Amino acid sequence: MSYKRWILVAIGLFGIGLALGSIIPTGSTGLVSKEIAAFKELGDILFALPPPLTAIAIFAKNVLALLLSFALSPIFCLVPILALIANGWLLALVSTVIIQEKSLGFVLAGLLPHGVIELLAFILGEAAALSFGAMVILVLIKKRERSQLLPSLKQNLRYLMIAFALLLPAAIIETFITPLLLT
Repeated sequence: MSYKRWILVAIGLFGIGLALGSIIPTGSTGLVSKEIAAFKELGDILFALPPPLTAIAIFAKNVLALLLSFALSPIFCLVPILALIANGWLLALVSTVIIQEKSLGFVLAGLLPHGVIELLAFILGEAAALSFGAMVILVLIKKRERSQLLPSLKQNLRYLMIAFALLLPAAIIETFITPLLLT
């Protein structure tokens, strides 16, 4: 399957997560408030650091998440699938709560500047993980496909590197610009 199709699969899985996060009633679970509290706590820790270190920490966290997803993708592609759905779900759920507490403008100001780039990087990285994981599974099922594994790995690592490159400006924007828009 072409990489463009894997991008569409990744977008679809993320969309499923967004839909789930939008339809689950936020008042019926304490999980949302726990997640928001955890995000606030993480934000307090990260933004207590000097800004350059905050950007590095955000970048490193995002890179490690994509690397882990890529490395574990051969296990039935479960990690990238769960990462895409869970991130979409969490984004929709937390956004819904914040819209109720603050406003849509507040959510957009907090997400759009860095989120557009970060989401693109996330989709590209997870599509590479899905593509690589599927190829490993295919090779295990059809031994004659073994010759395609190394080219697939190289191609998907290139896409992963592009995702990593996009995560750097996203982390810088999240550190230096987003807080200015939220005050």
